[in-house]
Amino acid sequence: MSGAAEYLRHQVPRLIAIVIVVASYGLAQQPTLPNDQRAELASHFRFARMQLPELAGYPLQSVRAVNPSLNRISAWISSVGAAVALNDLDRDGLANDLCYVDTRINQVVVAPVPGTPARYAPFALRALPLPYNPATMAPMGCLPGDLNEDAQPDILVYYWGRAPIAFLNTAAAGTTGVHLNGDGYLRREVAPGGARWFSNAATLADLDGDGHSDLIIGNYFPDGAQVLDATATDQEQMQHSMSRAFNGGGKHLLLWSGAASGAEATVRFTEAYGALDEETNHGWTLATGAADLDGDLLPELYFANDFGPDRLLYNRSTPGHLRFTRLEGATTLTTPSSKVLGHDSFKGMGVDFGDLNGDGLLDIFVSNITSSYALEESNFAFISTGDTSQMQAGVAPYVDRSEPLGLSRAGWGWDARLADFDNDGVLEAQQALGFVQGTINRWPELQELAMGNDDLLSNPANWPRFQPGIDLAGHQPNPFFVRDSTGRYYDIAADLGIAEPQVSRGIATADVDGDGRLDFATANQWGPSAFFHNTSPDPGGFLGLHLLMPLQSAAPLRVRSGHPGADTLGYPAIGATATVRLPDGRRLVAEVDGGNGHSGKRSPDLQFGLSKLTDVQVQVDLRWRGADGRVHEQTLALTPGWHTVVLGS
Repeated sequence: MSGAAEYLRHQVPRLIAIVIVVASYGLAQQPTLPNDQRAELASHFRFARMQLPELAGYPLQSVRAVNPSLNRISAWISSVGAAVALNDLDRDGLANDLCYVDTRINQVVVAPVPGTPARYAPFALRALPLPYNPATMAPMGCLPGDLNEDAQPDILVYYWGRAPIAFLNTAAAGTTGVHLNGDGYLRREVAPGGARWFSNAATLADLDGDGHSDLIIGNYFPDGAQVLDATATDQEQMQHSMSRAFNGGGKHLLLWSGAASGAEATVRFTEAYGALDEETNHGWTLATGAADLDGDLLPELYFANDFGPDRLLYNRSTPGHLRFTRLEGATTLTTPSSKVLGHDSFKGMGVDFGDLNGDGLLDIFVSNITSSYALEESNFAFISTGDTSQMQAGVAPYVDRSEPLGLSRAGWGWDARLADFDNDGVLEAQQALGFVQGTINRWPELQELAMGNDDLLSNPANWPRFQPGIDLAGHQPNPFFVRDSTGRYYDIAADLGIAEPQVSRGIATADVDGDGRLDFATANQWGPSAFFHNTSPDPGGFLGLHLLMPLQSAAPLRVRSGHPGADTLGYPAIGATATVRLPDGRRLVAEVDGGNGHSGKRSPDLQFGLSKLTDVQVQVDLRWRGADGRVHEQTLALTPGWHTVVLGS
């Protein structure tokens, strides 16, 4: 080989690297949308903002008392807890009730959604008479769900400082329009008494395929820590790495094992051990997601982790026995390792599932920290390749397309939510943004910490002072991403007048008044939270589905137009899937959600935008597991509007 040829051969890797860098620089310049096109996109949406109801008589706070070893970073430790869920808690047929955590008063509040009839007075959902010390414990989220399967919605509340509590509704099965109050719930432990967990994520899913919904709890700080105990004398530990930390709290997979209803309602769970490898089990988890990604009606699990790689787990479980294997994306020459599923070093904060590219397959939207000139990493839009057979070999059939889709950057992200707010059959994307709001910029110190020696991180004494008054991404408005005709998403929140600079955590969606328009609520940390009523013009046709499991296992399938009533008893069929086949060949897909995300919980109802189809029947393919664990399928022809389907066995 000549000298020139040898020289060129050695230069090929360098030239390829230069091309990649140049291409990346070009991608870093995000395109803008002309004003007339922005106005056209914005014309499809309109929202009316209302503040969530607040409880009087409680002292207001803006920071938590913490372990003395954490006082130096008390504002950082106090940065989570705001949460919100929308659901039908009083069984009037509409998801017009909310459960939210107001961090200012350290209470879980249940109330009618603003603007809906005042069916009951807002109240606090207190843990007592179960052991609860507000000086060392704090609520982090509420997860509505029918835990004991009696057709009366319950609420699971998860905390820092103790294990979650199941608040079981004692109203008789079949009772509609229940007058809610704090005395109408029985408090039940779901884990052995005395457990000290620091939970930031919870969802329901039938993990083992036995026909009953199990609990997935993701913890942040190590189990048994004393993070909120201002009298403690021990030294608390932070993460031991900014990108490969595996010293966080444990995951807890709780299998449903029995229940009773009525005045002495109970629910029993049995923890499954050994289903997760040690690295997966001890990531610093902020969000969980469960969805069937390969069509076997066993949900895969996604753990969005702070300070380290997220984990997607392939479900190989059988009734009573959990088994998961890790899935990782395939690396290529032009894809940074950090944007390959399972290899990221980013700060996973939220996760949601939806079809982002219109191919009839669920994709994965992940929220990260993407603040410009700061910890600018990347959100993920993991698009399915469709080759689910690769999952058998441990390969995640997903490729990140967040940059070309326009979803890669927004700010310091938390919850991520996909939903169709204008019924055009295309999903919009939302994120809750912001970290700590104040007046003293602490980005330089955080950057220095992030670039320093990992060996120093676990000791909070080595951290900069992150105390009240500092500002880290404290004035970032929540984005509202809408896809244009080219397929790229643009943030038009400012055009809609909903770009408020809050520090938000959770986003919940539901059609609270049954008008076919999806509404949403946001939970804000140390500030008022809000509900956004969708008043968009000309929303087009839609198909809404309440998919319910029957109380009697041998009941036949039943379809009723409209919302659930006394003659359609059942509980949400978590994990059931629906595929709507449109006349033009397109498929719209969704799965009944058991609580995916960080601290926002959408209602379990399914809603599909049909655009101009307002009076034409569409084919709907339903798949679900019965209470006996068997897979069932049914195809229905339904007209636009709301329908209740009690899924038979």
